[in-house]
Amino acid sequence: MKSMQRVDGTIEVRESERPIPGPNQALLRMSTSGVCHSDLHLARGDWKFATGNGPLGHEGIGVVEALGPGAEECVSIGDRVILGLGGTGGEYWCGRCRYCIAGEPRHCANSVGIIGTFAEYFTVWAPSLVVLPDSVSDLEAPLACGGLTAYGAVKKLTQHGIIPGSTVAIVGAAGGLGHYAVQLAAAFGYRVIAIDVGDDRLAFATELGAEVAIEANDARQRVANEFGGVDAAIVFTANIAGYQLGFDLLGKKSLFIAVGLPATSQGPFEVDPFLLFYKDPTIIFSAVGTVQDMRELVDLAARGIVKTHVSRTGGLEELPTIFDELEASAYLGRAVITITD
Repeated sequence: MKSMQRVDGTIEVRESERPIPGPNQALLRMSTSGVCHSDLHLARGDWKFATGNGPLGHEGIGVVEALGPGAEECVSIGDRVILGLGGTGGEYWCGRCRYCIAGEPRHCANSVGIIGTFAEYFTVWAPSLVVLPDSVSDLEAPLACGGLTAYGAVKKLTQHGIIPGSTVAIVGAAGGLGHYAVQLAAAFGYRVIAIDVGDDRLAFATELGAEVAIEANDARQRVANEFGGVDAAIVFTANIAGYQLGFDLLGKKSLFIAVGLPATSQGPFEVDPFLLFYKDPTIIFSAVGTVQDMRELVDLAARGIVKTHVSRTGGLEELPTIFDELEASAYLGRAVITITD
């Protein structure tokens, strides 16, 4: 089978044997795979914990082609499914530790990251799969991480006391994750303040449901003057400047949700101790979600409440070019690799 691999700093098509599903695993014939910004960071070696050669891709939709022992309790051969845990969520968890019981399986010591969906076939832990209705197309593959991550972040608003009707700044609103969050937060009744760069991206965020869309360079002054600070800021941009901006936009007793993960070389962002005292915010990180979150997100997609904006499609061999385009912010929304019909 064909797959895309990181090989000595480059991206190459490699041929290998079709994998065989092990206990509680399903073999998927991959239909599509979303291109996440995390894939770009992995390919470029931007993160200090991600080096060396290996497979790429962690968002995917496919058809179950074979089952390992025990997997038949979760899915059936012929089911069209989406990966239900996102990349860092892992393809396996124990279900017994305090993290699993608390609904945070990505912290489980037994969690194994999902990686390798840029391939014709892929094996994955069957309990992490969610069966798709016909109304959700294969182009919705980015829901598997980008959509799930945005949904998990938006759900944390109410968990931390930010109720519908509150002002929520979404930094990186027109991007691969942010464009989901704008749709979701608006649908759930929040006043969405979209922050991005460029008229086309601001117009796009407004079309998705933002109450107002503001150029990043103007955001500090306009948010202070018009809103007196926001009740929450969700930062989807994978750069430190976005982190700094998100914190600066906060009002009193607010919530800061970090989502994007910048390159290690960008270093930390600064928090003024006086502003920490004055604003008294809650600061958290939000990564991916759970299988139950994915079930809920698939239902929202089936009902037309959230939709992936796909600006670019291409085959496996086009992945290096798509990475270059993604790095240059060449399009709105997401890119999707089409693997099989």
